[in-house]
Amino acid sequence: MADLKDFAEQLVNLTVKEVNELATILKDEYGIEPAAAAAVAVAGPAAGGGDAEEAQTEFDVILKAAGASKLAVVKLVKELTGLGLKEAKGLVDEAPSPIKEGIAKDEAEALKAQLEEAGAEVELK
Repeated sequence: MADLKDFAEQLVNLTVKEVNELATILKDEYGIEPAAAAAVAVAGPAAGGGDAEEAQTEFDVILKAAGASKLAVVKLVKELTGLGLKEAKGLVDEAPSPIKEGIAKDEAEALKAQLEEAGAEVELK
């Protein structure tokens, strides 16, 4: 059981770049699509609900608008989420839309900074 806890801790502490590499490996070597994994990850935190008001430890990065340089934002969303170009464009076109949900404050702020640098309007919840 301790091995599973260590494995879970390693997964939680992955950087965005490492998550993208893991998604690529899972897709190429095992046929697991990152979009399906993202849907499972998004469904998990939403079920918890009630404790969020006490001390917020998980944040959602919400894209409010693409801004003037939409193409740069689409490319960055694709890179950050591991989605395909079509799916990333869909997220940007449907703004406001969540880019990442249930992530640590540091990672959320880093994503927000990257997206704002690309010209997007972003909100943390």
